[in-house]
Amino acid sequence: MTVSISRQHWQALLSELEEARRQRHLLTYRALIERLALPSPAMQTLTAALEHLAALDAQAERPLRSALVISQGASRLPRTGFFDCVTRLGRFNGASDGVAAASWHAGEVARVFEFSYPDDI
Repeated sequence: MTVSISRQHWQALLSELEEARRQRHLLTYRALIERLALPSPAMQTLTAALEHLAALDAQAERPLRSALVISQGASRLPRTGFFDCVTRLGRFNGASDGVAAASWHAGEVARVFEFSYPDDI
């Protein structure tokens, strides 16, 4: 199944992530889906969009903005699929849970907070 996101939702996603970056806070998947009012299948659409953005950021050698989106569970980490994606992109190598993942994620979030992204994406 191919999942795509509308240009309007894509721009809104980028805006929400930029606002989170400026305010130095994280967003949950659920909160982002609600803010963007994504149509069904909302989680698959958001996941595909975040993975696409991660690929764009990695290709441009930028910190991965998709790291700002986390699960609302106790771990406060992104879902396992995020770590699968960043492993495919060559940014992380390890288990998607545990100390290595938490440490890498914290470092990536810090880099995102410090980076100024161009407006042209």
